Amino acid sequence: MLGRHGQARGAANGSSRLDGLLIEAVTGTGAHIGAAYLLDEAGDVLQMAAATGMPAPIARSWARIRTGDPMPIAVAVREERLVWITGREQLAREFPEAALTLPYHYAVALSPMRANGRICGGVMLLWPAGRTRELTGRQREVIQRACDEIGLLIHRAHRAGLPITAGPRPRVLPPPPSDEADPRLVALDCLNRLPEGHCALNTDGHVTLLSAPAADLLGRSPADVVGARLWDALPWLRDPAFQDGYRAAVVAREVTHVTTRDPVGRALSFQMFPGPSGVTLRITPAMDVRRPPGARRPRVIAVHEMLQLATALARAVTAQEVIDLVADHVMPVYDVQALAILTSAGGRKRVAASRGFSRKAVKTFNDRPAVKPVPPGGQRPEFFSTWEELRAAYPGSLRFDDMSAWAFLPLITSGRPMGSCVLAYDRPHRFGSDERATLTALAGLIAQAFERARLYDANHELAQCLQEQLLPHALPRIRGLDVAARYVPATPGMDIGGDFYDLIKLGDDTAAAVIGDVQGHDVTAAALMGQVRTAMRAHATAGADPGEVLAHTNRLLTEVSPDRFTSCLYVCIDLSDQTAHLASAGHPPPVLGRPGGPGSVVETVPGPLLGVDPGATYTATEIPMPPGSVLALYTDGLIEEPGLDLGDCITALAARFRPEPGRPLHHLADRLTGADVIEQRLDDIAVLLLRNAGGS
Repeated sequence: MLGRHGQARGAANGSSRLDGLLIEAVTGTGAHIGAAYLLDEAGDVLQMAAATGMPAPIARSWARIRTGDPMPIAVAVREERLVWITGREQLAREFPEAALTLPYHYAVALSPMRANGRICGGVMLLWPAGRTRELTGRQREVIQRACDEIGLLIHRAHRAGLPITAGPRPRVLPPPPSDEADPRLVALDCLNRLPEGHCALNTDGHVTLLSAPAADLLGRSPADVVGARLWDALPWLRDPAFQDGYRAAVVAREVTHVTTRDPVGRALSFQMFPGPSGVTLRITPAMDVRRPPGARRPRVIAVHEMLQLATALARAVTAQEVIDLVADHVMPVYDVQALAILTSAGGRKRVAASRGFSRKAVKTFNDRPAVKPVPPGGQRPEFFSTWEELRAAYPGSLRFDDMSAWAFLPLITSGRPMGSCVLAYDRPHRFGSDERATLTALAGLIAQAFERARLYDANHELAQCLQEQLLPHALPRIRGLDVAARYVPATPGMDIGGDFYDLIKLGDDTAAAVIGDVQGHDVTAAALMGQVRTAMRAHATAGADPGEVLAHTNRLLTEVSPDRFTSCLYVCIDLSDQTAHLASAGHPPPVLGRPGGPGSVVETVPGPLLGVDPGATYTATEIPMPPGSVLALYTDGLIEEPGLDLGDCITALAARFRPEPGRPLHHLADRLTGADVIEQRLDDIAVLLLRNAGGS
């Protein structure tokens, strides 16, 4: 048997061998970036174990990908096939989210790995776009051999009890070593003789060499910069323009050119020349530089706006909100004068939402007979630089508001066309390849947002009706008990969730508080929520103690919904005795705050979730609740964060839970569920605060 240290060495050796096989695949195929993903035990998440040639921030942004996500590596693993993407336009058409994450020119191959016949992960390799139009037979052999050898390595390690797993962060490997001696001292001496500044970065952005003229231009000594990431040593280079230029150089192997200003306002020009081991910067005062032929000036505003738009569209719940968000982010960047979303009904195209087109144009279009006045909206985007081009392709087209160029972007979800987005320009417009690719990726985001908006419109009325029965409109007033409650749905615009709370008046100085979380976020979960609340009210008002209330409700749920489970916390507060009795069915423990001190986690005896075991019993816990104390009940959406231990999250909540005497509870509730909190959460949030006001 291996000891603990022997096991650790064995696992480390396995990871090291995996790293070596990945580097062999990169060098053997002529790629400049590679990454290896491992599938987690549940088969739901691909975790990047190692990467080479890739900056650490980019590696971290692609570190965890769910197998159901519309990302290339997920498709390769899910469909168990090699995925080959020749460049940015194909990537934008097929994987718009990936195209927006890394909006640069590169080709990529993605292949699944098998261990003992079962999928265990995948390999990703990148080349500069245009260098490799198709994978050669030799490259395919190298990729397949690397996947086979890594899979065999994983299988043998697992069989030996030394499983190879991905760490919390990917291992970012240095580029393959060169056979040549390190010429840094000689190179530095040569570069110091030149008037312009030169700086060498490795693929992770760390400075490996800085010439004296560069140090003078940057205003820092080499000792302060070498060894650090350039933008850590010089925070003003975190400017999005510089960052995009650097990433384009690393990912796409393009010569890029960026001009930015230092803290004193002096304009400096950075030319970035990529290579296998990193990027060389040529630094000059901005007035002295000429952009070399073929150098790319990044469309920084477009990239920045697209990333912001992706976040904003996730919250859009109507077709007009979708078009307004697109207009706000895209029209200023691409000089677009009008946008519209077109849908088909009864053989006719209609404007579902628009911005920039006149009312007369929209009415004329909608009143048009059932003909094809515009491109029919197939599976591929179409671009027309002039009115003559459009009319030649579609003779029956109408020209609205004297527009002179158009982009017609099909809106496709799950392989089904659902309409098209039209971008119109008031003068002829030549669409470059970068612009076509970005707009094609944009269409994917619009399609997803528009589909969500349509589903929301169809279900909104039902959601509103159900919601009236799910959560209390107003909590009862009980003398001596201050109360505040908040509910924040996880999905913006949808009011149906599985979290619930309630407050039941049992007497003049007694009350029962309930909080829970029904499995799921659908209508079934909502209906079950209503049943749970009704059952608890009935048993509470009949005089059952906290443990009995949960036991009776549990037996009901195992009968009416055996495949749905519910966590729940039931609290009975007696203001005359200044005590609270609590019983938990697998729910996070409450937090108690007392005047003048930090909050503390209330230790409960959690029983099984409701709906699991019909014979389950639940034990009540008694705690003191003196005047001024505040009890916080919450659901896990308030605290849960990916990758963090739930117990640590609860402890962190208690540490920041400090109710202020005399301050209204709703202020504390607002602070607990503020925008800085809910933006980081992926689940519904319900909070119920209860304060013993001392009989006031």
